[in-house]
This record gives sequence, C-alpha cells and structure tokens, in this order.
Amino acid sequence: MRRIRMWKRAAIWLFCFSLLWHNTEAQIRYTIPEELNEGSVVGNVAKDIGLDISDIANRKLRIASDSSTQYFSVDTRTGELVVNGRIDREALCGQSGSCLMPLQIVIENPLQLHRVDIEIQDINDNAPHFPTKETILKIAENVALGARFPLESAEDLDVGKNSLSSYALSNNAVFRLNVKTLEDGKKVPELIVDKPLDREKQSMYKIILTALDGGDLVKSGTSLIQVFVQDINDNEPKFEQSQYKASVLESAQFGSNILSVKATDLDEGLNGEIRYYFGARTPDSVRKSFNINDETGEITVIGKLDYEVTKLYSFDVCAKDKGSPEQEGHSSVRLHIIDENDNVPEIILTSLPSPVSENATVGTVVALINVKDLDSGDNGKVHLNLSARLPFKLKPAFDNHYSLITDSVLDRETIAEYNIELVATDSGVPSLKTTKTINVKVLDINDNPPFFSQSSIIVYIKENSPPGASLFSVSASDIDQDKNAFLSYSILDLSSNHMPASSYFYINSENGTIYSMSSFDYEKVKRFSVAVQAKDRGSPSLSSNVTVHVFILDQNDNVPSIIYPSAVTGSVAHQRMPRSAKAGHLVTKVTAVDADSGHNAWIFYRLAEATDASLFNVNLHTGEVRTKRSVSEQDDSSQRLLIEIKDNGEPIQSTTVTVDILIEDGFHEPISDYRKIRPEADKKTGKITLYLIISLASVSLLCLMTFFILLVKCARGSSGSSSCCIKRSNYAYSNPNRNLQIQLNSDGPIKYVEVLGGDMMSQSQSFGSYLSPMSEFSDFTLVKPSSTTNFTDTLNVLDASLPDSAWTFESQQMHYPKGTRFM
Repeated sequence: MRRIRMWKRAAIWLFCFSLLWHNTEAQIRYTIPEELNEGSVVGNVAKDIGLDISDIANRKLRIASDSSTQYFSVDTRTGELVVNGRIDREALCGQSGSCLMPLQIVIENPLQLHRVDIEIQDINDNAPHFPTKETILKIAENVALGARFPLESAEDLDVGKNSLSSYALSNNAVFRLNVKTLEDGKKVPELIVDKPLDREKQSMYKIILTALDGGDLVKSGTSLIQVFVQDINDNEPKFEQSQYKASVLESAQFGSNILSVKATDLDEGLNGEIRYYFGARTPDSVRKSFNINDETGEITVIGKLDYEVTKLYSFDVCAKDKGSPEQEGHSSVRLHIIDENDNVPEIILTSLPSPVSENATVGTVVALINVKDLDSGDNGKVHLNLSARLPFKLKPAFDNHYSLITDSVLDRETIAEYNIELVATDSGVPSLKTTKTINVKVLDINDNPPFFSQSSIIVYIKENSPPGASLFSVSASDIDQDKNAFLSYSILDLSSNHMPASSYFYINSENGTIYSMSSFDYEKVKRFSVAVQAKDRGSPSLSSNVTVHVFILDQNDNVPSIIYPSAVTGSVAHQRMPRSAKAGHLVTKVTAVDADSGHNAWIFYRLAEATDASLFNVNLHTGEVRTKRSVSEQDDSSQRLLIEIKDNGEPIQSTTVTVDILIEDGFHEPISDYRKIRPEADKKTGKITLYLIISLASVSLLCLMTFFILLVKCARGSSGSSSCCIKRSNYAYSNPNRNLQIQLNSDGPIKYVEVLGGDMMSQSQSFGSYLSPMSEFSDFTLVKPSSTTNFTDTLNVLDASLPDSAWTFESQQMHYPKGTRFM
C-alpha cells in the first residue's frame, strides 16, 4: 500500500511536470507478469519513442520518479527497459482487477517527456489463507437438524481466476458444508448440522475446512474447526438400588444415621451434579422423623420414633440434577421400626365438642371420646376420668369409648364456656397418664328480658319548644347474647292519655332517643306519660317497659285577664264614689288572673293615666284603687283612670282597663265587697262568680286538711328532724313518702304560700295564695284554682290580708327527684 501511494504521488508530480513542456509524445504501454526476474527486458523504450541508440547517451534518457523504489531502469547501450527489482502486484495494487504502473521518460537537449504505462499481470503466487488457523464452535446437543453456523471466510490476494474459488470439508458423520455467495461476490462457508448430536456418545468433532483457488496450479489453505457438543440435561440420575431397606430402634437418638442412598448422572457440569430429596408424596410423618442429606444421601433420625404409631416407614427418595430443566431419578426406602415400651394413653375425640344450649336437658351428649394405648397387656388398659367436678360427666359406651353428657342445668349468663380436662391413666407400672382439655361453649337462649335501670323517668320540656327537640335517651340492657340482646325501642300508648303518645313523640328505635313531634301548650296539657318498650330480637322476643313522665314547663305566653271590674256592657267600667270620701277611701278593686303559673302569673297593678293623678292611687299588688287625699269641691265629678296590669314573666305581658269614676254628692253607700256583681251583669258573669265561690271553698278545705296533716306529722317526728320545720320566718314541710311540701315565700311585699302534695306518679294537688299586708279584708279571693297530676303545676293564687309582722322570709332551695331532666 505504501508503494501504491508513492506511485500515485509520482504520477501527480509527472503530470504537473509535463505541463512545463509544450512537446509531449504519445503514451507507450507494456504488459508484463509480476514476479519477473531482475534484468528481464520489458521493451525497447528508445526505439518505441523514436530515439536513435546513438542519441541515448547524448540526450540523457532517464526515468523520472519520486518513489524511493525503482522497479525499472533503461539500458543506455540498447535503450531497453529492464526490470530492476521484484515486482509484487498484490503489494502494488492489492485486489484491484487492473494494475498499471506509470513511468515518465525524460529526454534532454531538447527536453521531452514521454509516459510509459506498464500493466502488471497477476500470477497465481498466493494461496488462500484463513485469518485464524483454528475455529471453535459450541453447539448444544439438542440443536435442530439443518441449523446453520457461519464459518470464517478465507482470503486470497490474487485476482481473477487465481483468487478464491471454493471450499471443501473433511469427511464426518454429522456436518456438511454450504457456501453462500454474497452480493459483492464474496463466498461465505456455512456449517450445517446434518445428523443428531449426542454429547454422551461424542462430545467433540475436529473438522478441516479447505479453501481452494482457481489457478492452473491450484493452491489451498486450511482451518481446523473444533466443534464442542454442549451438554443438555437429557439424562436423569440413576440410583444404585431400586429399593433400600433398613431397621432402626424406636428410641434412636436425634442424628442417628440409618443408611445412605447413591445415584449417578451421565451428564456433565451442573447437569451431572446431584441433590437428594424426599419424594413429592412423602408423608409429613416421614419428614418429621427423618432427614436426607441433600449432598451425601445419608438418611438420619430427626424426630421421635414410635413403634405403636408407625411400625414401618415406606417412602420414596428422589435424586435431582442441577440442569435446566432438571432431571430426577427415584428409588424407594423401607424402614422397619423396632418396638420398645414407651407409650402413654391417648385421648381421641370421636366427635368435636358441640356447643350446648343453656336450656339443654340433663343427659344431653356433648362429645364422643375414645381412649387407647398402643402398648399391650396391662400397659394398654386405660381408665378415663374428669379432673374436676363440673356440670358434666362421662358415660361409658363400649370398649374404651365414652360419651360426655350434661349432669345438671346450665346457665350461660353465669358461665359461658367450660374447659373440661380429661385424664386417661393406664394400668402399667409405673402408671402413665395423659390429659386433654376440650372447650364446650354454652349457647344463649332468649331467657332474659331487657331491663331498665329505673322504673320511671321524669323529663321536663318548655312549652312552645319547636318540634324535633331531643327530650331524653332511654337505655335498657339485656344480659343475653347476639340477637337476643339486640334491642329496639318503641313508644306504647297509655290509656291514661287523651291522645296517643305516638302523635306527640317519636323515638329512635336504635338508640332510644325521644324527640318531640309538636309544640306543647302548658295551659292545655301539663303532663304526658309515655310508655317506652325495649324489645329484643330473640325468638320468641322479650320486652320490658319504662314510663317516661314528660312535664311541660310554663312560659310566659299569656296576657293577664281582667275579672273585675267587668266590662261586659262596654269597654269602660263605671264606679261611683261620694264627694265626701276621705284620703284612703277604697274606690274599687281591680282583679286580674293570668293563665300562666308561678312567677309568670304574679300580677302587678299600676295607674298608667288619670284625669287627676293626684287624687287616686292603685295598690301595686292588690289592685285596690284608693283616694290619695280628700275629695274637694273643685275636683271634676267625672274621673277616668287607665290601669295597667302586668305579670312577672319574661318577657312581661300586660293589659289595661279603663275605669270611669262618678263623684256624686249625697252618695254614702260604701263598696262593702268588690266581689258583688252589678245588677246589670249578664248570666255569664253570675256563672263566673259561682265558679269562684265553689273553687274558693274547695281550695280552702284542701288547705285546712294540708295544715292539719302537717301538724300531725310534725308532732310525730323527732324534735331535731329536718323533715319538719315550723318557723315564723319560713315554713316548709316534706314527707318522703308522699313528697308533700308547703313553702311560704315572698316577693317584696307579696307573701305567698306554695303547697305541693302527692307522689310523683299519683294525682297531686298544688295551690298558692298571695298574702298582702295592705288589704283591709281578711277573706280569701280565689285567683286561679288548680288540680293536676303534676306536682309542679301552676300555683293557685289566693288574695288575703295578714299582718306584716307575722311573717319573715328565708330563701328556699328546691329539691328535684332523681331522674328529673329539664329541657
């Protein structure tokens, strides 16, 4: 290649040099074979360029070249071009089909340049050769027939027919040769598998691949192909024996060697490495008692052997190689156990213990039990007993079989399950025994109804509360289990209610929360008794009830109503008085009532407007209208008073009444009783008066009876008892059996008595009386009679006069029963 580059540079230099001359002769071409001997004549160049022999020396004919190697020279005597050294076409032109060597002939005096092309023809002087003399192929023995393996191509530096022509393969019984020609004409040999391979028969093949050229004298080159047949795991391990036999004492110690198994594998490498295992279907009893060493095949004892349990162990062993896929071989092993006396009795449950219902009859079978001892003689005779006294006993059936039965009545709520220990003892010397504990569960039956912690519940709710308010949550318990203890709540209607309780209340069936379904009016209804039922889901279901007393608390939602003076005939009440009236003269008395109760029903009177405010005064508490001064002649004979009546609630409710007073001369009749009704009052006013008289008599009688009972109770009680107390300052009575209370309280100048009597759950009476120190009358005036089932119902107001000095007051503390809830 170096020479080629040199010739190329020389050709370029000569081309440039020829441009310097205007006179350039035609080209001359010679053809010679390569490898001519030195001195061989190529041609007479002087003659061919038309130069006389005599002029060769004078004109200095020479070859111009920039190459360091001169392959040719000119004989100056004859003008012949002769070979000056060895010419190797392959070195000059490589694999090129045409090989031309350009020469520049220079003649001086005058200067001329001639070109001579020498074509070097190839001769078969190179043999085909392989880049490597030895090729190694690794072919798996399970290769498919017809598989092709490309081989390394040979090279031949010659060209044309002298180049590489064909390949040949040495004789063998497995492979054949195929030559594939590529698009560029290159021939590539392929080794084809023609017969099956078997590494175990022949693991390696040596094959000679020969490359031949096409010269007249054929040259060749060879390469050794070594084919190594790679092993596949096509041979399974084989045991030396098809069955192994041995005997071992049942008392053999851990690690005792019994026997060794051995297998061989014709494969090699990992395919021939063997590991030993128990067979796939080897029982767990064998795996727990014996172990096989996976490398050596030794079988050793790893567990306790028992002749009475297993007299003979028969199992398979497996030898596996490490190939992929792995192969395995099998053999069987029979191990005979030599008996020794070492067994304890055994307790066997013929049937698992069944859960037993708590209402099961005595003698119900719970479990079937079998006992045995694998020893013989007395050592095999077994007795079975219970370790503790329980409501169960063993009933013998037949040989070594027993029934576990109930011996008394069961109660799951007392004991929910039993752990029964069975003891089996043999008759050997020394005696051996074994124990076994079985668990017997007691099944629940619905034999306990739900129960409430209280027999009744008291709940308070304000009147006018919006519907949907949560009142209270009742809760019951059931000591049964599962669905027998799953409770649901419902409301039952009581016959004592005028309307169904379910119309007013709703209960959440799951958590027992009671909600109101409507708004309540204290003045219409003061108490509801609601029966709540808790019912389980047993079969049959059981239930229990609790009564919830719902008391409506009064709110100040009623305006005071005027009773006297009556304004039936018009909007203004008319009164008369003498002009001779002095200061403090009682003109009239305004009386009003409030449908509310307690503090909401306290009435206060106030003079809002007057024709002459200096003449009249209205008592704040009694409603009495009196003169503040003597009537004079200058006073107008017609006086109009606007009196405002207010209650003590929050917010305050009020109303007004207008009283016209006619001052007359010569009118001397005093108003002896404000309860007289004017003759012109209609029948309705007379009825009201009658009702007031009847109510006054009833309440008075009840008051006298109450005071009498109070005195009797106090007389019987101890002197230091706190349940009875009579004081000038405050009077209160309480009976734990009847919950009777009498309280005297005050609100400014107003003194009032509260009498509460009766059980919580029974009919009770409550009334109140206002006592004014300013009244001139000593009789009682009924304001609002009441008889109700609620011990906190509205107080009845009685109007009476008592001396101020007769009473002093102390604060009172209210006590509410347990279970009371305010809403």
